[in-house]
Amino acid sequence: MKDKIIFVACDSSDLVKIKKIINQTRTKKLKIIPKFGLQFFYSKHGRKFLEKFKSTFWLDLKINDIPQTALSAIDSLKDLKKCMYITVHASGGLEMLKAVKKKSKKINKNIKVLGVTILTSLNNKSIQQIGHTKKVKQLVLKQAGLIKKSGCDGIVCSAEEAMMVRKKYKKLLIVTPGIRLPNESSNDQMRIMTPKQAFKNKVSGIVIGRSLTKGNITNNIKKLTDHLNK
Repeated sequence: MKDKIIFVACDSSDLVKIKKIINQTRTKKLKIIPKFGLQFFYSKHGRKFLEKFKSTFWLDLKINDIPQTALSAIDSLKDLKKCMYITVHASGGLEMLKAVKKKSKKINKNIKVLGVTILTSLNNKSIQQIGHTKKVKQLVLKQAGLIKKSGCDGIVCSAEEAMMVRKKYKKLLIVTPGIRLPNESSNDQMRIMTPKQAFKNKVSGIVIGRSLTKGNITNNIKKLTDHLNK
């Protein structure tokens, strides 16, 4: 199962809790990489903690701005030596995606730039309210083309769209949030899938948050391992 990447969402501003999540999700049975989002990065101790972090991590900032501002944001991260994944919104446009990709490779040749498509908290009704006339799957495929054209390394989309994207873009990394273990509540997610279902849909990696970090983390890791082994 080491070829299956599990990104654990470290969503807290509490440094003690973050350290607990990192320590207790370590296992030789799965390839687990911590993902740090806005909540931790913006917290009092978050930025400083990541400067000294010794393992590979994903910085999920979902950058979305004019190209020059996006470039400056990436440049400000050059001291985070173990940051191997960074996210940027596909809705920022082709030029911004290209700029972020180019700058990212200058500061770290191994970093993977992932383009975020339609958030998994949204559905067809939600995007219509925003003003889109296309359905979620149509938009995701359109944005996947933009991400591929920009030279970015991968795409973030729900597992529902993963197979469709994989058929057209065979070499893109596909990472899927909105993952829940069987019989769990969807909470604020709309387009969800179990880990096993997601990997059957040809994803490269999955993002799991509360399913692992809420309650007994060690037991949750065992549940995930057993689920993937079935």
